[in-house]
Order: sequence, then C-alpha cells, then structure tokens
Amino acid sequence: MKLDAIDLRILEAVQRDGRITKVALAEEVGLSPTPCWMRLRKLEKAGIVSGYHARVAVRRMPPVASVMMEVTLENHRQADFDRFERAVAAITEIIACWSVGGGVDYILKIMAADIDAYQRLVDGLLDREIGIARYFTYIVTKTVREETALPLSMLLAAPEASNS
Repeated sequence: MKLDAIDLRILEAVQRDGRITKVALAEEVGLSPTPCWMRLRKLEKAGIVSGYHARVAVRRMPPVASVMMEVTLENHRQADFDRFERAVAAITEIIACWSVGGGVDYILKIMAADIDAYQRLVDGLLDREIGIARYFTYIVTKTVREETALPLSMLLAAPEASNS
C-alpha cells in the first residue's frame, strides 16, 4: 500500500494519541471527519495500524528489572531458529526479540520482577534445551531514551526530498 502525506499525518497523530477523536484527528490532518476516518480504517485493514496501546511508565511503579540479553545458538539450521523463536514467543516476560546479523543470533528485551526472576527465566530456557550455546546479560541501569512511536516522516520521506 502506497502512503501519501495525509496517511503519514494520520499515522503520526494516532501514534501520539491512540484515543484521539474522529473530529480532532480530521482537524489535525486537514480533512473532514468521514474521509479521514475512512483512511484510518483502510490503514487498519491493511495491517499498517496493528493496534492501540497505553504507554505505561514503569519507573513510576514498583521496581522491576529490565534486561537485555544476547543469545547465540549452537546450530544454525532453520529448524533451530524456529524452535528458539517458538519458545521465546510463548514467554510473557520477553517483550522483544530481534534476530540480528553479526556476532550473535538474537537480542532480547526482558522485563522481570527482579534479577532472581530473570535468572529463573534463563534457567528455564536452558532446561528446555532450545539450542542456546551461550548468552550474555546486560542489566539496564537507566533508560536514557525509549520511544515507541516511529519517525514516519523521516523513514518514509520521498527519495528526491532526502537527496536535497
């Protein structure tokens, strides 16, 4: 699906405020409410807007451990990757998992009640024998920046505009 400037404005607005009203969204993007809402529905049906979420300020809640983990698998057949990815997808505390190129196979972001809970999670992964050869743990001591909104205007800028 090709996106135009109005689609980008709609996406940026709903990223900032998923609860924005139909009228406020239309005003923000410069359309009347019905065509604006139809465009949003089209973006949803295309899977470009995949959901609406509240941002929870974890630092205002009881302490939790935020951990980044590098994982390297023993073997690199497709079945090995599939087995690992299925296991990771089923664990709620693993809130993000990226398959990466370079010296490791995966980087995971894990939220646990504390370091002991994190270690129990790792022990469980190792007990399941899902092919982990080695892992490295990085405890997040301070979040400097964590953005969930995508910089759509920058990412989807027309090539001729970015070459000027």
